[in-house]
Amino acid sequence: MKLTFIGTGYVGLVTGACMAELGHTVICADIDAKKINGLKRGVMPIYELGLDELVEKNVKKGRLSFTTNIGKAIKEAEVVFSAVGTPEDKKTGKANLEYVYAVAEAFAKNLNGYKILVNKSTVPVGTADQCRAKIITTCKPGALFDVVSNPEFLREGAAIKDFLNPDRVVVGTATEQAREVMEKIYRPIARAGRPVIMTDIRSAELIKYASNAFLATKISFINEIANFCELIGANVKEVARGMGSDARIGSRFLYAGSGYGGSCFPKDVQALIETGKEYDFDFQIVQAVDEVNDAQKMRPYQILKRELKSLKGKRVAVWGLSFKPRTDDVREAPALYVIQALLKAGATVVAYDPVASEAFARSLDDKKVHYGTDAYEILEDADALVIMTEWDEFRTADYAIISKAMKGNLIVDGRNIFERSEAEEAGFHYFGIGV
Repeated sequence: MKLTFIGTGYVGLVTGACMAELGHTVICADIDAKKINGLKRGVMPIYELGLDELVEKNVKKGRLSFTTNIGKAIKEAEVVFSAVGTPEDKKTGKANLEYVYAVAEAFAKNLNGYKILVNKSTVPVGTADQCRAKIITTCKPGALFDVVSNPEFLREGAAIKDFLNPDRVVVGTATEQAREVMEKIYRPIARAGRPVIMTDIRSAELIKYASNAFLATKISFINEIANFCELIGANVKEVARGMGSDARIGSRFLYAGSGYGGSCFPKDVQALIETGKEYDFDFQIVQAVDEVNDAQKMRPYQILKRELKSLKGKRVAVWGLSFKPRTDDVREAPALYVIQALLKAGATVVAYDPVASEAFARSLDDKKVHYGTDAYEILEDADALVIMTEWDEFRTADYAIISKAMKGNLIVDGRNIFERSEAEEAGFHYFGIGV
């Protein structure tokens, strides 16, 4: 089928490239000329393992192309996917839908036959209805169209795998015609034995928010248990192992640490809370999840302050800047909060991340932070080492090299990737989260 994706950010670019891989003819459109010109040259605007190869392959096969001509891209498509950003409004906490509505209006102005507008972006319940209303007031009388909700469930760092081998695909439709078209698009996924769940539109919109809020709940819950473990002398790793062995609970997302970040969980949790308020509904559990996470991000800083007494003049090395491994995304990364607090307290910060240093420097915009190109290099004369992202290369770190480079012997492991016994045997003063 002929598909157009409007928005070449994380969701639009990855999903568009994967749809081309399934055999569809895909146009990825964006108003950002610099981004589109880069994509035409094979320059990816995001870091995602395997994406550059996938894009190159499908461009060569003629199934994937890029353009800034939004109108033409809509006219040439049978189905138009809206994959623009829905950033959090910092004043209200609600999802900012201006870009979603702009796509709906562009869709309406360029309707040249029956088409479907698919909301791929994460949007609050009722957004499809609002898009439909905007299209009706903008398009020519009698124009035929459908609006569909098709939320994404891609994990950064494993997005291509998640698309091609999903736990499920969720599609919310209001007509049989739209349902049949969407089933045709996802037929290769269904044939591979993956469930394609068809629902009403509002249920599809809520499934995305409810899923992310539940996963965030598991993270905040185990972090509260970890903090309690520190008080009573228990080990949260053992507690999580015992809990996760119960099939009703499961082990995924039961990893204590410095809280969650990224472009999804913080924004979606807050948006769900604010959507509830519009209906006079109080999401008490979800609100608590958000509050616990805000506090948890600062746990490494609190430990450093407690152990070093004064942070003024101290040299602190930070391993990991992205909110999770295998991505350069630093949005709402706990490292942002910890480093800002360290700088405010008068510490010198030297940091290393395999791929996210440049993105972090742009986000923090503080020239006082020094970035190294090697994990061991930044340890020179450091009073403490803080681990904020669980990159694999940190898991196999050599304690002897760390000890030789550092001036102090304090390790604050914000992701529990080291074993306390091994670190202490090597002469370190070690603190994890709940271990």
